Amino acid sequence: MKNLILLGVSIFALVQVLAQKKPLDHSVYDQWQSISDKKISNDGKWMVYTITPQEGDGETIIQSVDGKRRTIIPRGYNSAITEDSKYAVVKIRAYFKTIREARIKRKMADDMPKDSLAIVVLGQENITKIPRVRSFKIPQRAGGTWVSYLLEKGVTEPKTKYVPDSMAEMTSLSRTIDSLLYVADSLRNLAQEMKTKGSIAVKPNLQKKDSSSALKPGEEGTELIVRNLLSGVEKRFELVGDYFFNDKGTVLIITTTRKNKQILSQPLVLWVDLLSGKTDTIFKRFNEIKNLAINADGSQLAFVAERDTVSKAKVKLFKLWVYSKGMDSAVMRADVATTGIKNGLTVNENVKPIFSRDGKKLYFSLSPIRKQRDTSLVEFETARLDVWNYKDDYLQPQQLVTLNRDLRKGYMAVISNGEDKVVQLGAEDAEEVKLIDEGNSDYVLATSTKGNRVEAQWLGYEAKTAYLVSTKDGSRKIISEKQRGAFTTSPQGKYILWYSASTRQYFTYNVFSGITKNISSSIPEGLYDDEDDHPDDPPSYGTGGWIEKDKAVLINDKYDIWQVDPEGIAAPVNITNGYGRKNKIEFRNILFDKQDLRRIRRDSIDNPVKDGQQLIFAAFNKVTRFNGYYTKALGKKGDPENLVMSANTYLQLEKAENAAAFIVTRASIRDMDLYSSGDLRSFTKMSSLNLQQEKYNWLTAELTKWKMFDGHEAEGLLFKPENFDSTRKYPVIFYFYERNADGLYNYRAPAPSASTINIPYFASNDYLVFVPDIYYTTGQPGEDAYNSIVSAAKYLSTKVWVDSTKLAIQGQSWGGYQVAYLVTRTNIFAAAGAGAPVANMTSAYGGIRWTSGLNRQFQYEHSQSRLGASLWEKPELYIKNSPLFSANKVTTPLLIMHNDADGSVPWYQGIELFTALRRLGKQVWMLQYNGEDHNLVERRNRKDLSIRLSQYFDHFLKNASAPQWIAEGVPATLKGIDWGLEPKTSASADKKSF
Repeated sequence: MKNLILLGVSIFALVQVLAQKKPLDHSVYDQWQSISDKKISNDGKWMVYTITPQEGDGETIIQSVDGKRRTIIPRGYNSAITEDSKYAVVKIRAYFKTIREARIKRKMADDMPKDSLAIVVLGQENITKIPRVRSFKIPQRAGGTWVSYLLEKGVTEPKTKYVPDSMAEMTSLSRTIDSLLYVADSLRNLAQEMKTKGSIAVKPNLQKKDSSSALKPGEEGTELIVRNLLSGVEKRFELVGDYFFNDKGTVLIITTTRKNKQILSQPLVLWVDLLSGKTDTIFKRFNEIKNLAINADGSQLAFVAERDTVSKAKVKLFKLWVYSKGMDSAVMRADVATTGIKNGLTVNENVKPIFSRDGKKLYFSLSPIRKQRDTSLVEFETARLDVWNYKDDYLQPQQLVTLNRDLRKGYMAVISNGEDKVVQLGAEDAEEVKLIDEGNSDYVLATSTKGNRVEAQWLGYEAKTAYLVSTKDGSRKIISEKQRGAFTTSPQGKYILWYSASTRQYFTYNVFSGITKNISSSIPEGLYDDEDDHPDDPPSYGTGGWIEKDKAVLINDKYDIWQVDPEGIAAPVNITNGYGRKNKIEFRNILFDKQDLRRIRRDSIDNPVKDGQQLIFAAFNKVTRFNGYYTKALGKKGDPENLVMSANTYLQLEKAENAAAFIVTRASIRDMDLYSSGDLRSFTKMSSLNLQQEKYNWLTAELTKWKMFDGHEAEGLLFKPENFDSTRKYPVIFYFYERNADGLYNYRAPAPSASTINIPYFASNDYLVFVPDIYYTTGQPGEDAYNSIVSAAKYLSTKVWVDSTKLAIQGQSWGGYQVAYLVTRTNIFAAAGAGAPVANMTSAYGGIRWTSGLNRQFQYEHSQSRLGASLWEKPELYIKNSPLFSANKVTTPLLIMHNDADGSVPWYQGIELFTALRRLGKQVWMLQYNGEDHNLVERRNRKDLSIRLSQYFDHFLKNASAPQWIAEGVPATLKGIDWGLEPKTSASADKKSF
């Protein structure tokens, strides 16, 4: 009895706590935090990460993995840890408030607040700060000896500032407070999960490229400081435009600019030997220099430069230059007169040269000498137009989108040491070229889409032909023709690998024998996505890397991973032992790159797996939606070993290079924080984000199943308020976009809407939100949406805690189309919101996706619209699935958002729907954000949309008063004066009439 009383008291207390939590409002978004730019030191003892609010000042945290030391760098971002794990370097932004005020005052770029730099000795309290820093760089593989940083204009003698002891006291106090917060925070539930296809890659440990360091043409360089972190000795260089280390940190390359208003001043290229301290001028008297590249060991430098023409010349012919350590100066290796460079071609200034791994070959790019504009013509007397021709490979809108890229592209070529002739490898019909064996091979892999480009208009892809091209003479061999996917190479360059979408098999081409083999035909399971429901060839599940010495490639099926012989002789081996399929767990191999810690694509060859290596698999349970990790040694028999599986999402796993130490962002429906682990079995929480969340009524999520009208079982996610009361009746908003049930354990932050409802906001404000999965067949996307969504609405309406008279739907883009279709098909919903909806498939079919310039035909025949036929083959499908033709049946109030710069769905689609419903006397509104794309980008507009969405659904689902924009609208005469967000009053009416 006593226990029952205590339980009752506990439940009562919990109810009281939940009742006291307030709902989210639109003022909370800015403070919500996220983690970014996280990295772990090579020795596994330190981590650096940045906590950023949605708007305002963030901070970078430098923290020991054991949790004993913690240093906060206010407003820090773009961090790096040196290779020896002894230093951290962090950029520091100016105060958000200061930047905002400067923007309000419209200050010039040079007068805007500038960044600073912090250099931290890991394990110590002192912080070296340098003001007005434009950029910094450290070597990738060079211990912790060097850092270089470029100053802003007008700074010649920055004073090094050491943080006083009070900072140490503040940091110590911060650690104590944070430890207490960990204890409190650990009481919160942890759960989340994420489905990932293809092999998983490790997030990079390199600092991000700092675009702020780029100089404008003609801009004068500034001072560069090169600092030895061990000795503290600094070396300074004036008028620096660009700078970079070789990977090993033995050489620093510097380019300088002319001094403004000094005729005799000239730009230079400097070679700084960091071991000896000697600086050599290796190139000078040039007009322009671009794309410098140094080989890994720091013995050779290549670049393109122009030194012979006047500054106003229409045509500038660049040359390829090379410097080898010990030379007096760089020598010219290729120009328009070099043997092997065809007439009309020149060295491409826009592509960086690449040394082969052994340094014996130099790859660079050639480009056509472009026809120049006739400047003698009077601009206002010349015609301006685009000429469309049916013979064009690409439509004019696509050509204009890719114009800058096309003007910069070229054809790869190679020149070998000791030779004076160039071998052209790329061409108009071999436009993409990949190196084999890091350029050491006697061949390169070239691909071309020539001859297959026009049909991409309705197919949605450009089929490729692959060639093996000799680096000795440029001769070619065809590998395969009209393939859809990518061609990749094995690590040592013996094989070319590709997936054939039409046969659903993997093939290899032996570079030495010229033999092509189907290597996957004996795998008993499908290697293609069997859940893909588009009327097209399904994609593959991808690969998981190569085994060293090109011994085998890892290929994924839906659940398991296969070790496959590239010769197609040895039988494939299921390295996960079928455990995935038996238990409905998807396994994907995680690739940890030991070379430069870059993120690896799933076709990566940079880090082959070794025999006996302990592999780590990302794991996703298709039934429970749990996420986690398994492990198994390559070559070992038996099932993989479970490390962790939980109701969580694990994001961006990183491993220390020289230690068994990991960091990972772990999330649940309730929280998202950074964790460390030594074995991926147990995890230690390292951060405490969004503590303010405890003040608000949060949400819960549950996987829900029901029978659709066609008798098949469906799944969806039901979100409830944390203080859900089953004795109440709640309004329900249905949000949808294809399938989302795999995101059961995702963390969803309150944020202003780019286009769709923010689920935490609406759940916190006493709505239920339901996200049903939609299951498609070919030819009837509208009815498939009805089958899934309306059946879900009917199912939920049977629940006593659902108000079946207060149901609504909302979606964006494809979801917006489905909303528009549903309101023509049913009157079950009290309100609807459609963002960027396609209303008329017959008019949208031939339109343009202006962001890419692509025609939209492929989208209806083979992609998302899933009609499976052209407009001329089955026009009835286009009409049947177009909401516009049934607009007279609409009874549900509809809010449309369609922006006038939408580059994905033509803006006129929203207009067609709005004008049709307006003529028919239906309740319809349209929000058109000026200059905005498919989804809102500007935060001010996102906040505005969030307010309007909540007002709209509150009005129709909660009987709240209608704001003026709903009740009467906002006339153009009040644009920018009155946004119509206030309830209609006599005062507002007077204001409007005035």
